[in-house]
Amino acid sequence: MATVTAVNISEKKGTIKHPVPEGEFRVDHGIVGDSHAGNWHRQISLLSQESIDKMTALGVPGLTPGKFAENLTTEGIELHTLPVGTLLQIGPCLTEVTQIGKKCHQHCEIYQKVGMCIMPTEGIFVKVLTEGTVRAGDSIRVVTREEAGI
Repeated sequence: MATVTAVNISEKKGTIKHPVPEGEFRVDHGIVGDSHAGNWHRQISLLSQESIDKMTALGVPGLTPGKFAENLTTEGIELHTLPVGTLLQIGPCLTEVTQIGKKCHQHCEIYQKVGMCIMPTEGIFVKVLTEGTVRAGDSIRVVTREEAGI
């Protein structure tokens, strides 16, 4: 079963995110209190622990949740293989995948050290379709439009 292992936010853009006990998901916004929230297609970012482990295997020490500026660190789901438009039930909230990966304009500290970063290829972005509170330990599952009532 896929789960949320950490909810992460940052108060200022361009900084590493830090874990918080919970995230309030708001429609047309993202996570309340996160600097990247807003009414756009990249409201919330997700990266799997399995992707982070690939970077650890390359010799990058100290990779904790939020180091890649991901809002949700997950486990048990291969995020980057989900097509745009996939619906994800994350705890009580319904979200929709809007983008896979992203262009890295300013190479992060991790890229500087090892010559690559996993977020641009394996991170995903979602927008919030139904509101609620998400916590570490919440389940993540792919749902159909019929299951979601859309």
